[in-house]
Parts: sequence; C-alpha cells; structure tokens
Amino acid sequence: MPEIQRRKTATVRIGNVRVGSEAPVVVQSMTNTDTANIPGTIQQVAALAAAGSELVRVTVNNDEAAKAVPHIVEGLAKLGVDVPIIGDFHYNGHQLLKKYPGCAQSLAKYRINPGNVSIGRKDDDNFRTMIECAVENQKPVRIGVNWGSLDQALLTKMMDENSRRAEPLDARDVMMEAMCRSALDSAAAAERYGLRHDQIIISGKVSGVRDLIDVYRMLATRCDYPLHLGLTEAGMGMKGIVASAAGLAPLLLEGIGDTIRVSLTPKPNGDRTEEVLTAQQILQSLSIRSFSPQVTACPGCGRTTSTYFQELAQDIQGYLRTSMPVWRQRYPGVEELKLAVMGCVVNGPGESKHANIGISLPGTFEDPVAPVYVDGRLMTTLRGDSIVAEFKKILDEYVNNRYGSASETEQLVEVH
Repeated sequence: MPEIQRRKTATVRIGNVRVGSEAPVVVQSMTNTDTANIPGTIQQVAALAAAGSELVRVTVNNDEAAKAVPHIVEGLAKLGVDVPIIGDFHYNGHQLLKKYPGCAQSLAKYRINPGNVSIGRKDDDNFRTMIECAVENQKPVRIGVNWGSLDQALLTKMMDENSRRAEPLDARDVMMEAMCRSALDSAAAAERYGLRHDQIIISGKVSGVRDLIDVYRMLATRCDYPLHLGLTEAGMGMKGIVASAAGLAPLLLEGIGDTIRVSLTPKPNGDRTEEVLTAQQILQSLSIRSFSPQVTACPGCGRTTSTYFQELAQDIQGYLRTSMPVWRQRYPGVEELKLAVMGCVVNGPGESKHANIGISLPGTFEDPVAPVYVDGRLMTTLRGDSIVAEFKKILDEYVNNRYGSASETEQLVEVH
C-alpha cells in the first residue's frame, strides 16, 4: 500500500507528545466534566487516556476551574497518568492565566479562540496577555478558529469589501477566507509577541463536511503550522461518526492533519471514550496508524440464520478491547493483529486465510463445526459448545507466541 505523504510542518512539543509531520497523527479528546470537580475530572481524564487519548483538553472558564487545574494534574500523576492536559479558554483566559499562575504552569498547552478574545477590535490586549503567559511559561498554543464564534469585526469588514467587488464572491467563500485569515493573522500576531513558530498549532473548525475539507485545504497551502483537524459539533451516534469520518478521511489521505479530535455528542451519562475509539478507528481504517487488533466480520445473510457468528464476533471484539490495556504493554506490535469471524462457507475460508487468525462458522449452525485458520493455514476444526472458549485460547497463544518475549512463551507452555 503506498505511503501517505504528510504535509511538511513544524513540530510542536506538548508535554511528552510531539505534533507535526515528523510525528504520527495524534488522537486527542476533551472532558465534559465540570473542571472544578477535581475527582470527577481526574477520573474522566484517566479513562480517556486509558482508551488511547494522547492529549486531553479541559474547560477553564472560571476561577474554580483555574484553581482546580494544578490539583487535577497532580492527581493524575499520582495515578501514573502522564497525558498532557490542555486548557480551553474563551473570553476571560487572559484574566485566569494571570490570576492563577499555577494553572498557567500546570497546563501543557493553551487553546485560544481569536473570535472570543480582543484581537481584531480596537486593541488585542487580551490576546497579547495570553500569548505573553504562554511565552513566560514556555507553553505551545492552539489558535482555534470556529465559525460559530468567528471574529465578527473581520467578517463584517471582508463582507463589505466583497460587496464592492465587480464580481462578488459567494458568502460561503468569504466565510472560508475569513476563517483562514483569522487563524493566520492571529498566528502572526502571536509570533510578534514572542511565541516561537514551533509553538503554534492552528485549526478552523466548522460543522459541515465539505466546508471542513475546503477550509483545511486552504490552510494547508498557506502555512506550515501543524493543523488540528476535526468537525465541530459533529453530532450524536451514527450521524457524528459518519460525518467525522467523511470529513477527516479525504484530508488525512491527502496528508493534511497532524492531530485529530472527533467531537461526538455522547448519550446522557454516556461513555466519553467513544470519541477516542472513533478517532482511532478512522486512522486505522485508513492504514495511517494501528491501535488495536481488527476484526473482519461478515454482515450476515439468509445463509446465516443463526446469530452465533454475530455473538462470537461481538464477544471477540469485547475480549480484544478489555485485553488491550495489558497486551499493549506486554506485546509490542499486537495492534497490527487481524482476525476474521465469518458466518458461513461462501467467503469464510478465504477471509480467514487473509487474517492472522480466522474462524469460519457453518452458516445456519445445524452442525457446530468451525475450521480455524492461522496465518493462512488450517490449524484445527472446533466443534460443539466450547468453540468460543477454545478460539480465545488459540488467540491468547498466538498473541503470546508472536508478540511475547521468549520467557513469556516458556511460561505459557508451562501453564498448559
């Protein structure tokens, strides 16, 4: 498979994570807890990090949140969680960063929205104050433009200029240009105020898929800052997942995008880690990065009237997810593992042979016989009520033999 040629960018260091073309595309997420709730925020950040989020952003919107940040970072360190914490600032970030130096020092990066600070108005003192705090504490900054809070002074000026053109542009085109200009002008101002070029990441968040693609293509041709990629307010469930994948995939395949977030709306009391898993799956589906073993499973048809293969596929997928926190530490490279759980004999044996481990079930399951293929060869045929347990045992042994150390393999042989 041809390698994707990443757009060349500066490399920004955020704590122990590098973002830019010299580093893998980084997955990040954001908490939805009240940041002032220190235990709750620590718990959610730890869960996001365990799911694979390499950067986690928290809201810093008031005094209580700013005071909580150092305690959150300290609490995470005690748990052994070293994921960099990013502060999300709007409107009053200049006040909070100056008033609470512990917050400014503890955060690994600041997120500034130009539309919600003073830049573009009579002065840019608030923006400048935040940048000077970043310089003082040697913290990188994401200049994050969002079309829901775009600098209205800039947009109005550009719309007026456009109306006087002999052939005015479409309003959407002016909006896209305004977003690019806001991001790039703000980045230039940040550098004037002392921030290094390699301390700046920019983004232009929109909620329409084609708008997303267009604005990031524009940004990619006009700067070498790393780009934070994502569809803002993507939505809930299938809508948010499909829209995010549709927007991110074309850009990532073009080498555009250095860190991504999938902004899913969770169900009430839902699992926030869903956005991390979705971001990982987008990257893995595009063969950009690998995070977890992949399971190929057939959709089912009239030949698979039994639900057995569906239950097996679900069981194996869950088993992989619960095993990965341990496997990731013990078995380097296990994320490249490919499995196939197929329902009948039409495509089952062929797909199984293409996977590292594959099982082909007998369609309607009148006869519980399931051949298992390992690295393209028939290894055994499982029968009866213990198919699931025996398949998991084969999986465990394969993972240990292929990805484990010699001592671990010897221990497994002794156990059996």
